[in-house]
Formats: sequence, structure tokens, C-alpha cells
Amino acid sequence: MVLGQVVGRRFVLGAMLAGVALPVWADAPATSPRPVTRGGLDRGADSEVARLIEAAKLGGAVGFCVADAATGVMLESGGADQPMAPASVCKAVTSLYALEKLGPVHRFTTRVMRVGAVVDGRLEGDLILAGGGDPTLDTDSLGDLVAALAATGLREVTGRFLAYGAAIPERERISADQPDHVGYNPAISGLMLNFNRVYFEWKRANGDWALGMDARGERFVPPVHMASARLAKREVPVFTYERGEKEDRWTVAQSALGQDGSRWLPVRHPAIYVAEVFATLCRAQGIVLKEAEVVTVLPEGAVQMVAHDSAVLTDLLRSMLKFSTNLTAEAVGLAASGAGTLEGSAAAMTDWARRRFGIAGRLGDHSGLGPNSRITAADMMRVMIGAKATQTGKLLGGLMRDHGLVDAEGNERKDSRVRVRAKSGTLNFVSCLSGYIGAPEGRELAFAIFTGDLPRRDAIPIAERETPKGVKSWVRRSRRLQGQLIARWADAYL
Repeated sequence: MVLGQVVGRRFVLGAMLAGVALPVWADAPATSPRPVTRGGLDRGADSEVARLIEAAKLGGAVGFCVADAATGVMLESGGADQPMAPASVCKAVTSLYALEKLGPVHRFTTRVMRVGAVVDGRLEGDLILAGGGDPTLDTDSLGDLVAALAATGLREVTGRFLAYGAAIPERERISADQPDHVGYNPAISGLMLNFNRVYFEWKRANGDWALGMDARGERFVPPVHMASARLAKREVPVFTYERGEKEDRWTVAQSALGQDGSRWLPVRHPAIYVAEVFATLCRAQGIVLKEAEVVTVLPEGAVQMVAHDSAVLTDLLRSMLKFSTNLTAEAVGLAASGAGTLEGSAAAMTDWARRRFGIAGRLGDHSGLGPNSRITAADMMRVMIGAKATQTGKLLGGLMRDHGLVDAEGNERKDSRVRVRAKSGTLNFVSCLSGYIGAPEGRELAFAIFTGDLPRRDAIPIAERETPKGVKSWVRRSRRLQGQLIARWADAYL
């Protein structure tokens, strides 16, 4: 990797500067400062940063930049004009997009509705479970919704049981380039539960194996039948998946089970999954429903009976940024755009980001999981600075995880007054970090650090992409480099 230009603060190169190109912001707020290059090549800094990058032994590409968050003055950069995969750093852009389009107090609502009258606890008509695109609905919340329904006095439904999941477009999986069994790549739908994952458990029983699927929460553990698993006498692959018309069929290699264990598997028929769990919880309350029919249009004249609201958007985003939940990112992005496909929604967000922040990147989805997102470190830093120019954008820093400041060995410097609030992103042989570095009552810096060896990543067979050989140590070295750069900037500029 050839180290890009490192920009110091002491010399002016003006128009002759050969570093990162920072184009004029398009349609940016008038109060938002455009990052400008200032200073010149700091030979000492160039040598030091080059040494850190060489010691990381990452291969591929490294791009980084840091600027004053208030003025936009560029302080240091290298390789920052290389389009790279942002991984989950993309979720910071999605957060800004959703905050602007939906508003900080937006909530997603899951409703139980009816068509027809209820007489003496008997609904003479259809019952509808209507999803509102809530990516955080869990089994306990669904159980509480059913309890509220039972509290209305409903005891019998004569008509159909309908499941409406079209509030956002349904999609079998977020990205096609991931193994079938990874829980971070589930289906998307207007009806979602437990991040569209089912709990698969295996236990030894009388010299054999007992396999089970359920939708467990803290208080409710309803069994699930639309997803099933059977043993296969083979070594690899560990899992295989077959999509049925209304069910998910898995096989698991018996030799891989070892001791008793469990894991969450993705659901590919989310509306059917949620409807089954809902019906099971209803039976526990004495309400028996017919087999669910999935519909894409709400029936005319449907009346709400009970509803469950998600937390406000800021709380959803805070959790999403902390735990990097892909499904939340895609759901809020799709809700914000109103587009009919994930690709169309990502394109709408890309257009918005280009107008708002003047970036030239392309975002292929809202989570960064897929292979089609490319953005430069300079553009990502520009997003961080531009966020400060709007009231909703200013919320981002407070929603991102506090990473603290680390020493050269990667250990947190407990005595440091400097705090780092940032969003990380990790894929196989991709590790990124972008956010803010600041001290109380002091200067604040905006930064982006992108590292990636995409040829190495692309060479991994899809079936091996959950934990390929060498990726853990690679990511560890990348994160150490990120910590070293941030510590350097904190010492030099704060």
C-alpha cells in the first residue's frame, strides 16, 4: 500500500496540494463548513504514519483523514480519496437519513385489526396482524400485544386470520453473498420478529439428538413449526437450507453438533413466522385462529383493536449503532425512502447524501452488509462534519458508541479526558471507523479510517464467509492501527 499524502498544519501549498480532492458541497446547508485543505506535507508525520501502516501488515488499502469538526480544516490524511467498502459505517449515513426523513420521535407500530363486529367476544369477520416495519419487535412484546387483545374480551374469530407484511418491501435476505445460515443476513418484511431469526437448539436425548425450533423471549418460549431442521450424516457443509412454499427447511451436519448447543438461524418467510408465533400466543389466551393468509393490501374498513409501538427512532438508532443490527438499518432506511425495493431505497439515500453532503460515493444498501457500497474516507469525514449543520444531524454524535482512547497496545487510556464516539464497520478483511474525537469544553475532530483487502475478501467462497481463516487476526491488527491513529491525532490536535 502506498501511503497517501499527510497534511500538516504548518505550510501552505494552496492549489498545488496533491492530496485528497474535496469537491464543493451540493445543496449543503449554508451554515455547514466545507472541509478545506490547509498546511503542507509534514515529513515527520508521513514517516510515522507510514511506519504504523507497515507494521499493521494489512495488505490491500488504507485510507484515513481527520479535520476540525467546526471549521472543516483538514489536519491530516492519507489515501483518503480511494473508494472503499464502508461496511457498517454505512449505518451512520442511514441514521442521518432516517432522522431527517422520519424524525427523531418516529415510532413503528404493529397493529391488530378487525373487519367486522365483535359481539359477546365473537368477531364476525377477519382478524388482521398488521406489521408496521418494526425491526425490534420481539416475542415478549408480541405476547403483551396478544394479552392486550385478550383483554378486549375477544374469544373467537369466525373469519380469516390475515398477516399483512407489506409496510416495507419483503426480501428473502439482505445480501446474496453471505452463507445461508448467518443470523445477521435475515429476510426483510413489514412483519418482523426477533430480528427475523428463529432459535435452533440441539440436545442429547437417550443416545440420540433432540432438535427444536422456537421463538424464545424472556417470558414466552413458543415453539415454531414453519422452520425445521434434520440431521445429516456428513462433515460439511455444517448447514444447508431449502426454501419451501411456506417453510424454511434446514439440515445440519451431525458431526458438527458436539455438545448440547444452540444458535439463531435466519427466517426467510418472516410474515408466516410472525403470524405463527402470534397464533400460538393467542391459543394460550384462549383465542383460536385459522391458518394465516399473508396479504399485501390491508382490507377496506379494517379497524384497529390494539397496537404496540416501538421505541422512538433515536433509541432504535442508538441500539443499532451499538450492536450494528443490519435488519434495523434496512428497515429504517426503507421506511425513510418509501421505495419499493432495497436497491431503489439505497439509491434514494445515495442521492440524498450526495445533495446533503456533496459526496461522490455509492451506497448499495442501508447496512453496509452487501458488496455494492463504495465511499472514500474523505467523503465519510465530510458526512460527519456536515451532520453538525442540522438539528437532527447533531444528534448523531450522542447516538454513537463511546470507544474511548487507547494506547499503542490497544488498551484504553483510563486517565484520558479525550472521548471517541464513532461507528465501526467490519466485514471479512474490511475494518472501518468514523466519528468524532473530542475533549470536554475543547476542540472536536471528525475522522474516518478505512482499511480493506477486497481481493482477499472476494476470493473467499460464500460458504466460508462466516469466519474465514486469518480474518480475526487481520481485524485485530486493523483496529490496533485505528487506535494508534486516533491517539496520535488526539495528542497532536486536542
